[in-house]
Amino acid sequence: MAQNNHNEYLPIEKVFRDPVHNYIHVQHAVILDLINTREFQRLRRIKQLGTTSFTFHGGEHTRFSHSLGVYEITRRICDIFERNYSIAVDPVHGWDDNERLVALCAALLHDIGHGPYSHTFETIFQTNHEEITITIITSPETEVFQVLNQVAEGFPEKVASVIRKDYPNPQVVQLISSQIDADRMDYLLRDAYFTGTEYGTFDLTRILRVIRPHRDGITFTTNGMHAVEDYVVSRYQMYMQIYFHPVSRGMEVILDHLLKQGAICYQKNPKPFEEHSRLLVPFFKNEYTLEDYLNLDDNVLNSCFVLWRQSSDSLLSDLSNRFLNRHPLKSVTFSLENDTELIKEMTALIEKVGYNAAAYTAINTSFDLPYDFYRPDQKYPRTQIEMMEKDGTLIELSQLSTLVAALAGQTYGDERFYFPKEMLADPKKSLFATDFETFQSYIHNGRVRAPKLKERP
Repeated sequence: MAQNNHNEYLPIEKVFRDPVHNYIHVQHAVILDLINTREFQRLRRIKQLGTTSFTFHGGEHTRFSHSLGVYEITRRICDIFERNYSIAVDPVHGWDDNERLVALCAALLHDIGHGPYSHTFETIFQTNHEEITITIITSPETEVFQVLNQVAEGFPEKVASVIRKDYPNPQVVQLISSQIDADRMDYLLRDAYFTGTEYGTFDLTRILRVIRPHRDGITFTTNGMHAVEDYVVSRYQMYMQIYFHPVSRGMEVILDHLLKQGAICYQKNPKPFEEHSRLLVPFFKNEYTLEDYLNLDDNVLNSCFVLWRQSSDSLLSDLSNRFLNRHPLKSVTFSLENDTELIKEMTALIEKVGYNAAAYTAINTSFDLPYDFYRPDQKYPRTQIEMMEKDGTLIELSQLSTLVAALAGQTYGDERFYFPKEMLADPKKSLFATDFETFQSYIHNGRVRAPKLKERP
């Protein structure tokens, strides 16, 4: 790998063709070296949207392409800041271009710790992609560390501190992590593009025209308020329509139960797993190393599932089939506060017809806060979006926008009860006709409801 330093540029810039940003421009040798590390190349084998491609078949893009996109947006912002708002022009609020390389590296590497089917995998095996990201950046054993350490001694820790949000320059931190940052701007546009949906799009060009550095972070001029509004609304729409889609969540539930059943089967009989699913064994034993983690990707898990279809354990085999062949659990919305007893009754009926409730039912709650203002009393207070008046006065976004004010501080989403699709079969064609009919009487317009008394079992 090239011996890099802070000022080393490639003789000719490298470009990556990209469907969202047209070109990704790589100008620093260190960025190209980071892209070529084994840890970064692994992101080619991890889908950005996990199980969402089971619903939106175009959503097959990877964390590799997203990471390049975050880098590119950050690079453009650095160019704008250095050209128009440098510290030489404004010593108080201006951009210090000495921060460029740490910002670009943090943007590129912010997701490098993600695992296969990331959020489901994390829940089951108690991994944390943010902690693993920090470890990859700061562990001398990784290629990423070796590349960063060639910039300057201590540089890997600088990059890690941006991702941990304790880097001393808030401008750099907020470029990578805030309520309107390069990460969110790329994934909204990219996920909208690949899922074929329009409501995730917003005017990135306009936002980059109105973004400004400030001593406390990043702001946007008030004449760009509508572009920022559009971004907030598009984020809301993407969560409601794409990220929280009930079918994708139904496949996530299958995946969750499948991995849990794999762990149960391993405890009963480790030998077959040590032969055909060796890369997962350290996680079943909860004794994994960084190297074990880096050996995993979506392909490794899918290969395990193909083999598990032949398992003598009927649950493991069936759940593997359901996941690989896209047989999601069905769902209905309900209220955790009011419908818990009804869910218990429905679960009893599912067990009565022969299903293992632990493996074939689930309660899944998905909620998002599209935008929030700063609340110091919260455990993790959010950095609010600040708009800048002509005289430099800052005003929090929801104070200016009635549209954003309507969304601010409000969580949106739903609570769903997942169950086997077979429970919705025509009762007349089943041996369990009465049970199926009774189960279906609990559902009205996609929601749980109490059956009429004469219909109760």
